[in-house]
Amino acid sequence: MSSIRHRALDAAVTLVGTDGVRALTHGRVDAAAALPPGSTSNHFRTRAALLAGVIEWMAQQERSDADPPHIHTRDEFVTALTGMIAAQSGPFAVRTRARYALFLEADEDIARPLREQRESMERWVRSILLDLGGDLATTHTVFLMATCDGLLLHRTTIDPDASVEDVVSRAVDAALSD
Repeated sequence: MSSIRHRALDAAVTLVGTDGVRALTHGRVDAAAALPPGSTSNHFRTRAALLAGVIEWMAQQERSDADPPHIHTRDEFVTALTGMIAAQSGPFAVRTRARYALFLEADEDIARPLREQRESMERWVRSILLDLGGDLATTHTVFLMATCDGLLLHRTTIDPDASVEDVVSRAVDAALSD
């Protein structure tokens, strides 16, 4: 990928994550990336192409960041989820806000890479719950994912210092118990 395209996509994610989807224009991306006017439109001819490019770029970045570990114990699971939430609400908070905005604004086809990413994460969580707690625990996948999502949203919008490990620990315990 060219450095111009890379700079444009990074700037576009930052724009969406700080100013919302409506801020995503070719001109604003050029300015934010310190690119000559017209550079972004050379790579993404339409706004829809730019939006699709941003979403694919974010999904690609998240896949490369994630590298979910193989989990053998409850404590490893808590540690992994805690680390993911801390990263997504800390160093990657702007990208997290951009993902939320794009989930809400983008049409189904354009948002497909983000939805596929989400489904992959759900499969990972479900497989760990199965390994650690059996079939019944897998019925709590949505509960655990929603709890983690709620905590992530809370940290990225309200309280960036909210405790993560305690909430995750309680949610994992609840998902594994019956």
